Amino acid sequence: MGSFSIWHWLIVLLVVVLVFGTKKLRNMGSDLGSAVKGFKDGLSEGQKSKDNATSINMPDERINQPSETINVSAREKSKS
Repeated sequence: MGSFSIWHWLIVLLVVVLVFGTKKLRNMGSDLGSAVKGFKDGLSEGQKSKDNATSINMPDERINQPSETINVSAREKSKS
């Protein structure tokens, strides 16, 4: 009683086709497909911009390495 048989679904499909017509259903299907494609493209574009922002904000490893040159004269002046 809770589940519908294949015949119930075929009758529902027939009523939908009669109400909307095949051309309108085809247009709705193509519109839905293009909307899904646009959504997926937006997600991938957002992921790319997120990756680019992360790579821009991440400091270069060479910047964090200590310098091998030490200014001795500056160290001596500060002790005086």
